Amino acid sequence: MNTQQILSPSSEDLKKVGELFSFLDKSPVNFLAVKNMAAILEQHGFRRLSPEEPIGNVHAGDRFFVTKNDSSIYAFQIGRKPLADSGFHMICAHCDSPTFRIKPQAEMLCEGGLVKLNTEVYGGPILSTWFDRPLTIAGRVIVRGEDAMHPQTLLVHVQRPLLQISNLAIHFNRQVNDGVRLSRQKDVLPILGYVTNELERENLLINIILEELNKQQSVKREDVLDFDLYLADATPACTFGVHNEFISSGRLDDLSMCYAGLEALLASSLSDTTQVLAIFDNEETGSQTKQGAGSPFLSYMLKRIALSQSGTEEAYYQAVERAFMVSADNAHAWHPNYPEKYDPINHPMLGGGPVIKFNAAQKYASDAVSAAVFAQICAHAGVPCQRFVNHSDVAGGSTLGNILASSIPLKGVDMGAAILAMHSCRETGSVMDHVYTVKAFTEFFKM
Repeated sequence: MNTQQILSPSSEDLKKVGELFSFLDKSPVNFLAVKNMAAILEQHGFRRLSPEEPIGNVHAGDRFFVTKNDSSIYAFQIGRKPLADSGFHMICAHCDSPTFRIKPQAEMLCEGGLVKLNTEVYGGPILSTWFDRPLTIAGRVIVRGEDAMHPQTLLVHVQRPLLQISNLAIHFNRQVNDGVRLSRQKDVLPILGYVTNELERENLLINIILEELNKQQSVKREDVLDFDLYLADATPACTFGVHNEFISSGRLDDLSMCYAGLEALLASSLSDTTQVLAIFDNEETGSQTKQGAGSPFLSYMLKRIALSQSGTEEAYYQAVERAFMVSADNAHAWHPNYPEKYDPINHPMLGGGPVIKFNAAQKYASDAVSAAVFAQICAHAGVPCQRFVNHSDVAGGSTLGNILASSIPLKGVDMGAAILAMHSCRETGSVMDHVYTVKAFTEFFKM
């Protein structure tokens, strides 16, 4: 049995986690997470660069960021020494979470004028957790721009409960508590509302979209070209527990790691080593996109920085060999109702500190060397550190580290804060684990 002492959060700890909650509530989808991180970076003196423009001269102390597809973001604080001489320290995470994507021509008119939306599953959500809770819509809408090749992107977030996926009553499904196989095409379609007049027929969703867009600028129906819209939990993040020690929120996987990395970068001062925060999209669907960890985009940016500093591609390859990556993606906390699912020894506890993840099949980037490095980082930061391996009879998932390392051969560690109910609509984390993670990341960027 794990006898590690778990600390209760202080008032200062709860204040810090309140900032995380604000970010979570404002970031129901990847696009808004990136928008919000970009705004915070600009407030702290980071310059937005366009990747289609020349990067120009890069000097020590420069702070800038770029985005890709409006759904991934990469921030850099250039160190005193060139990349070739000191490498770079990088924290990477992902900003997408399992959810439901609204299909084109999504409205499905039912008996009595009731309208439900046609959706498809994004990633691997625990489907049952999305039932009987208030949901909303968020994402991006593409509207007519200067010409066909340059449409305009507008972000939307309906900030009220708008939809719900309702369960079938137990009276019609007496076996519901014995386990039910759910159809992704039939059982998880959300109810949107009633058509109350002929003008609303096939127009409920577009009317909502236009209402939200017109809060930003005047948009006509014919100007709306397409959209990437998703469902999101409409309930704000909160703490619970006797000591307010636990976190309840959607999208802890992996926005909590994104925000911890952002906090650490903003708290870091100029050092010899360049500091990088890389937030990818599409981890939940395999990372093989232009904005995912499998894309060469990040390597292109690092290579451009190295070339700007040293005038030779060789500098980039030297930098990679001197670099260290922290792949930050949440870990599985020990669940008191299912102890048999965990390794008998290496099962992390909520509130026990950052978790180093290992896998014999190389689904994680961690090895003995990189784990030792991160454990020492935690020790220097004064925070506890845990280790996770799967129960040998239970298959685990993979994450960013090994995918990124397959294209950029980085030395690095896979880690995360421990959570319960990963991929639930509402996950459970620990206040102290967020505090510990920020401290560890901040220490890492100092080195």
